[in-house]
Amino acid sequence: MTALRLVQRMKRDWMHTGRRPSGLCGAALLVAARMYEFRRTIKEIVDVVKVCETTLRKRLNEFEDTPTSHMTIEEFMKLDLDQECDPPCFTAGIRKKKYQGVSDEIHEFEDEIDAELQNSRPKLKGIYAAYTREGNAASQYLSD
Repeated sequence: MTALRLVQRMKRDWMHTGRRPSGLCGAALLVAARMYEFRRTIKEIVDVVKVCETTLRKRLNEFEDTPTSHMTIEEFMKLDLDQECDPPCFTAGIRKKKYQGVSDEIHEFEDEIDAELQNSRPKLKGIYAAYTREGNAASQYLSD
């Protein structure tokens, strides 16, 4: 019954959209078994529901992102959350967009950092200064 309640909750959290039910059932069986301290391995669950271990892990990770996964066993059995979560693909898209924004900000600062590092380097004098200019003798020597 606990596994059925978990599957119902997963459906309310949009985890079933675009997915085969066997992955959800496998994740629900594994969570329910561990809730009641039945020792079941992921391999045993995979053999029963006929999904890849990776698929089962993905469903467990998606379930982990829901508020239901943070409830205790007693809370889960007594309470029924009215709120729904966003679909996992939607939250993954938001995360990806946020990461892309941070990545863009980093790239904006890279040029400034490189310029500042170039300006803060001590200037070479004497015979070593000839090797720092573009088209210097050292690069010509290495290319020969």
